[in-house]
Amino acid sequence: MFQPLLFIFLALLSYLGVWIARRYAEKRQILDHPNERSLHSAPTPRGGGIAIVVVVILTSGVAAFFVADLARSLTYLVCGLTIAYLGWRDDRQSLSPKIRFAVQGVVALASALTMGYFKSVTIPLFGQLHLGAVGFVITILWIVGLTNAYNFMDGADGMAGGVALAAALGWMSLAARANQPFVFWVALAVAAGSLGFLFHNWSPAKIFMGDVGSTFLGYTFAVLPLLSASEGGDALMLGTLLMWTFIMDAGLTFIRRAVKRENVFAAHRSHLYQRLVAVGFRHATVSALYILLTLLAAALAYAWSWGRPFAPPLIILGLPLLWIFLSYYAQNAKRL
Repeated sequence: MFQPLLFIFLALLSYLGVWIARRYAEKRQILDHPNERSLHSAPTPRGGGIAIVVVVILTSGVAAFFVADLARSLTYLVCGLTIAYLGWRDDRQSLSPKIRFAVQGVVALASALTMGYFKSVTIPLFGQLHLGAVGFVITILWIVGLTNAYNFMDGADGMAGGVALAAALGWMSLAARANQPFVFWVALAVAAGSLGFLFHNWSPAKIFMGDVGSTFLGYTFAVLPLLSASEGGDALMLGTLLMWTFIMDAGLTFIRRAVKRENVFAAHRSHLYQRLVAVGFRHATVSALYILLTLLAAALAYAWSWGRPFAPPLIILGLPLLWIFLSYYAQNAKRL
């Protein structure tokens, strides 16, 4: 009974926090102005994700003192706040990419040194792959990469918040099964905070999440596997599954643009979600699609963690085929 009531309380707290953030952004003219990458046409307040940060940090701060590994929990709190503060500064006054990546790199290094790093990864249908010392480098790249990927994918009304809600629900179920209390409470706070935010951000959005929220969520989803790794199961694969839509969209877009020798950091509209909006789908429809795909991956992750035989082929073959179909449709919809 306590958990549902806390969830509702945190969602309401987030809703109120976003309302306050919206009024503050409007007063201080902290607005997201349309550019080549944007799917919106009018200046919109940003920074609403700070309410999610507050909800998650408060909940995690309390939970940290009731778990055995206080050092790892406090590392998450300090590093998460650092990423959020960096994002808030960027929302108010754009920072150079060098500063952002430098701070993110230091945070990733501190996280890996304190929380540990990925020493192996289990790939469904193929088995376990030992990473050795290379796993330390992969962990750094994973944290920095997902932190930025989540930021890149915050472009359609309701999508970043909706995917956070769905992925956090997936982490709640996995953490409850594996008896990982700190991971569970972090995930519950992310889910509740994202739900409260969505009431303001669902299409048509009244306020955007901003870098303060998107980079914080990206960092959080990057380190949740590290916080849960000591409890067994393959953390990296589970974390990848729950973020698969954002990883596929941001990753493949990055690679495609790099191959074409385009400026990968310049504004653009070549993400799959942007192309789906461009061919006529509403923001709400595209966001709902990404949320459903995340829930599908969460269900497969949970089934795989229980050793269900149908899960591995659906993960390795089914999800990529589904993405190929969506990409083909987005590319050819105008000619159909």
